[in-house]
Amino acid sequence: MKVVTRPVNQEVVQQLTKAGINPLLAKLFAARGIKSSAQLETSLSGLIPPGKLTHNTQMAKLLADAISENKKLLVVGDYDADGATATVVAVRGLRSMGANVDFLVPNRFEYGYGLTPEIVALAATMQINKQQPDILITVDNGIASVEGVAAANLLGLQVLVTDHHLPADTTPAAACIINPNQHGCDFPSKNLAGVGVIFYAMLALRAELRSRGIFAEKPEPNLTELLDIVALGTVADLVKLDDNNRILVEQGLRRIRAGKACSGIMALLKLAGRDYQKVNAQDLGFSLGPRLNAAGRLDDMSLGIACLLSDDITTAQTLAQKLHELNIARREIEADMQEGAQIALDEIEVDDKYSISMYQPEWHQGVIGILASRIKEKYHRPVIAFANAADGNTLKGSGRSISSLHFRDALDLLSKRMPDLILKFGGHAMAAGLTIKAHDFERFQQGFEAVVTHLLTPADLQAVIQIDGALDNNEMTLEIAAALESQVWGQGFAPPTFCNEFTVVDQRIVGEKHLKLRLKKGNMQFEAIYFSQTDFLPESVQAVYQLQVNQYNGVQSVQLMLRHVV
Repeated sequence: MKVVTRPVNQEVVQQLTKAGINPLLAKLFAARGIKSSAQLETSLSGLIPPGKLTHNTQMAKLLADAISENKKLLVVGDYDADGATATVVAVRGLRSMGANVDFLVPNRFEYGYGLTPEIVALAATMQINKQQPDILITVDNGIASVEGVAAANLLGLQVLVTDHHLPADTTPAAACIINPNQHGCDFPSKNLAGVGVIFYAMLALRAELRSRGIFAEKPEPNLTELLDIVALGTVADLVKLDDNNRILVEQGLRRIRAGKACSGIMALLKLAGRDYQKVNAQDLGFSLGPRLNAAGRLDDMSLGIACLLSDDITTAQTLAQKLHELNIARREIEADMQEGAQIALDEIEVDDKYSISMYQPEWHQGVIGILASRIKEKYHRPVIAFANAADGNTLKGSGRSISSLHFRDALDLLSKRMPDLILKFGGHAMAAGLTIKAHDFERFQQGFEAVVTHLLTPADLQAVIQIDGALDNNEMTLEIAAALESQVWGQGFAPPTFCNEFTVVDQRIVGEKHLKLRLKKGNMQFEAIYFSQTDFLPESVQAVYQLQVNQYNGVQSVQLMLRHVV
């Protein structure tokens, strides 16, 4: 692991400090590309206006027409946390504005991803108030559904696409598409998650209904009530937390801390042992996201959507408990898969490879993405893990990348080199999914290695951990730790990490796989935790860490979470 200190523009630090920002926070913000205090705006007035999202005004008009004509709307979602939260935002938002709407989410194991012709056929048989749907609205999918949209058009179903994934050369013939990444869209934030896109659609729809005088004699729906769900999906999908996304997440966190979140989120937080009044972005990503995702990985995401749609706390708690139990089962499956993967990896020279492609017939299709992520973190290589598909003839692959390789572009290049190899694929820079024929695994393994070798250099395979320098003792306080935790950190706006020299005063194993320590720096001692580490440390260490607030028996104290030891 190579430790690199983030560069800091001192002029920006001075400007931010003059604007009243804590000097340490000013330094951290400057190191993450912030150039003015305006970029730290957290009020909703700082959001990019909905009308700037290409075709969003047209989308609003079509939805408003559908509502006025009492058309039957069917939201077609996706089986991950972004897709689930996007579905909930669509259903809650549309119902609040008088729409006749229901949802359908494909089962990962039966139908796979997106608006496929098979899902369209299923959608056409659904009943919404005893009638078939008139309009299909995709959330977090659809930009690649050329065949599915064509099938819907043949059946007389209008399709409205809301998505954020990268488009291929050919886009579907939908009635309207909103996607910040579609060709010709100049929306300033390309990083909206699927849930963010549909939230923008709801903002535009409300504005359109307002212009039509719909709210002259009744109150307007309060769409800020959806922001807790928007925040969860945005963080869980690991999209870059740019200025616009940080506003969405911050506003969602404020609702949760005020006790105004939906019943499902409150129930999930309680099961995760998180105090809703102190929740932060990391809690959404590491505590709630996995529990919600567990439904789509092992069962059916309709369970997770139902949990977030429920306004009854007892029902929400029951559904949240099921999600919690599914997540425990997912962890056990994942542990077994990691063990099998490690045995296989121990038999090959990983250092000589630019990529890792793995397949074992007993692997669970719903967990291969997590497995790929774990292997990527350990070996710092692009990783694809495959599992058997339900048809018995194909393999489903889920990939995770390193920062130097754009995963979807790499798969696109491979598909051009070997046109008959990949049956279908999609994704973005850091993650992608694909399908190949079962007998083509070794051929894929070789072809993908050749493409990655072409695109990367040996230096790209060097794992790098970025730090924000060292902290003085007077900065390692409970007040500073709380100030850091109150900020929105995440993908593309990394949580602060520091590096200092410590003396190890005490260390012991807890939970069979974590190291609990007491560290000394100068005349101060700190409790520390080093997750997934069982080897004892030497008496003196140079440690990379995050500063945290630890709460135990009602008492708060500073804790260091170790990330790496030099």
